[in-house]
Amino acid sequence: MEKKEVVFYERNSVLALKNHWEELKSKHLRDLLNNEERNKRLVIQLDNLFFDYTHQRMNEQTLELFKVLADDIQLWDKIEAMFSGKVINKSENRSVLHVALRAGKDKKIEVGETNVMTEVHSVLDKVFKFATGVREGNFLGYSGKRLINFVVIGIGGSYLGIDFVYEAIRHHEECKKASNGLQLKFIPNVDPVDFVRVTEDLDPEETLFIVNSKTFTTAETMLNAITCRNWLFEKYSPKIKSLEESKNKIVACHMCAVSTSLDKTDSFGIDRDKVFPFWDWVGGRFSVWSAIGILPLSLAFGTEIVKQFLAGGENIDDHFVKTKDLEKNVPAMLGVIGFYNTFVQEMESRALLPYSQCLHKFVPHIQQVSMESNGKDVSIDGVPLKYPTGPIIFGEPGTNGQHSFYQLIHQGRQIACEFIAFIQPLIPVLVPGESVTNHEELMSNFFAQPDALAKGITMAELEANPGVKEDQRVFKVFKGNRSSLSMLFDEITPFSIGQLLAIYEHRVAVEGFLFGINSWDQMGVELGKVLAKEVRDFFIEAFKTKEGAEQGTSKLKSTTIPTKRMLIKYIEERKKKFKP
Repeated sequence: MEKKEVVFYERNSVLALKNHWEELKSKHLRDLLNNEERNKRLVIQLDNLFFDYTHQRMNEQTLELFKVLADDIQLWDKIEAMFSGKVINKSENRSVLHVALRAGKDKKIEVGETNVMTEVHSVLDKVFKFATGVREGNFLGYSGKRLINFVVIGIGGSYLGIDFVYEAIRHHEECKKASNGLQLKFIPNVDPVDFVRVTEDLDPEETLFIVNSKTFTTAETMLNAITCRNWLFEKYSPKIKSLEESKNKIVACHMCAVSTSLDKTDSFGIDRDKVFPFWDWVGGRFSVWSAIGILPLSLAFGTEIVKQFLAGGENIDDHFVKTKDLEKNVPAMLGVIGFYNTFVQEMESRALLPYSQCLHKFVPHIQQVSMESNGKDVSIDGVPLKYPTGPIIFGEPGTNGQHSFYQLIHQGRQIACEFIAFIQPLIPVLVPGESVTNHEELMSNFFAQPDALAKGITMAELEANPGVKEDQRVFKVFKGNRSSLSMLFDEITPFSIGQLLAIYEHRVAVEGFLFGINSWDQMGVELGKVLAKEVRDFFIEAFKTKEGAEQGTSKLKSTTIPTKRMLIKYIEERKKKFKP
């Protein structure tokens, strides 16, 4: 029998790190932060990024053990394997090549014996040509109006990354100018409220829908696509003589798709020239770099801005794959720190705290990138794991979060915190009569919070402060010793947002390598879909018949008895108001 690879928690390098932590955890961050030699080593400076992890509970010995761990799992070989197109998604027998989507034409990345860069740039050229044509008025709506409203129909990775990037850069001066008079919206949720809220202020004659679905079978996405198609027919109906004769033309003018299933997009009525493919080596949560994201972002901002975003991602790719020194590699170090906090220190949660409102969609996207990737209970070689993997990701932009959940972070549970900020504000504001700008007020909190978490306040310090009443002191003690790290970029640009996203994508890969899991499949997502289909089929029959729902529940093989009772109640109440 083939010998299975040793799982991560059995490795000597991991055991050494855990033993080291048992010795180190008695030391307080107040003392660690006073060691200047240590502090100088725990920073990485890139051209436009200062990465500071001095506020982690670690010292120089920890750093050396990190390097031993990286070598032990052959981290650099695994990174090279990913970039070279080798099959590292073993459960699905696929390469993992979202990095190819942002690589230049001059690079060679092969799957099998095929250089995928030729096809990648062929699709990219097609996307750019179409987006430019729409923006310049060469592709018009059915009635001849310019298309200025772009609506993405997709769920999960088919919208989260796009939403993040769009919100992050749309107030950048160049992006704001490029998108003037245009808007990008999203319909991810099958709840009809989402559809109504998005479309209620739109002119259908000026609207282009982008259906993002690789197989064109995703239940929620396709139902929303049909709903949008019917909305177009309904709105156009009073204005044309024969709706039936015009339906195909309406769909061809107002709908495009990112999909690999041409037969299904044909059946739906979408013009083949407006269907853009991508590949099975692109995971959904990494697909913002494919036509899934590049098409809507190009429609909104134009191709030059999107090229800057792609260049930012490629910049970090080059840094990640070429920098073999862990102390100088930002994504690799971020990944090892994440593993150290999650597995060694057993912190279950990670707070992402961007001090920029532009990044208010960053956390929802990284939640999927991280938790869908690394929430696994079996190793990549099929060995059941004895410990949970992957942290719980949550967060909000500062300073909003400070008035929400920071209390828990300061005096409740141990949570690994990650602060992200930008030196230059997108919108500089100085209110007359105020001593600091809005941005400096924001940034004063960004710089203060890591120190507050690390240092805390002792009873002795409170006793020395005459302004604190004696009976209040016990409530105001902060133990501190809470880990964080900080990333400070020069400014928000399409390039820096591409960098930030690539850093966190590669961080997830490194954590997966360390845990010894397959970060690239998402089997846990599939089970819920299977059970949902069973319930969906039950609904179809239940609403067709006049009989009660109880008889139909006997066909539900995977549904529990309590859930069947709820379903019976649901059907009974729905039939009182719903007449299909």
